[in-house]
Amino acid sequence: MVRELTHFIGGKHTPGTTGTYGDVHDPNTGRVQARVPLAGRSETEAAIADAAEAQIEWGEWNPQRR
Repeated sequence: MVRELTHFIGGKHTPGTTGTYGDVHDPNTGRVQARVPLAGRSETEAAIADAAEAQIEWGEWNPQRR
């Protein structure tokens, strides 16, 4: 059984919208163990916006807390 992964954007698992996937191979056996959705423009822009917002708070944390 091949697992189907999702994007993790804004603290939520979200499916891809492009309908295209990449295979994730087990390095030991070479077999496909999962499929990951390839991000399109909307997923990429959402991830960038979320990361930019999160970076403000994260940047205020000291290195030990990170």
